[in-house]
Amino acid sequence: MPTGGIMTEQQKYLYIIDFWVPFPRSEYGGLLNVIASNDQECFDLLSADKYCNYWPDPRNSELMMKNIIQAQKFKLTDDYESGIIEAFCT
Repeated sequence: MPTGGIMTEQQKYLYIIDFWVPFPRSEYGGLLNVIASNDQECFDLLSADKYCNYWPDPRNSELMMKNIIQAQKFKLTDDYESGIIEAFCT
């Protein structure tokens, strides 16, 4: 750390998200593991993903945010880069 400077790391969490678009609209979804500092960053990372992108339908975006808020979250003790760690998508 530089002398006289304060170095702060943003707290990160491992999100484990179980997301399925309900039938009859779709049978798409998956299990998503994401490292993010908050719910909005997690949503933004998933929204930008080209492989698990169900979000153009506003109903799916609302459902995804609800699932992110309700996801299991684990506080990480080390500094990790935000991103999608693993995604099983159908």
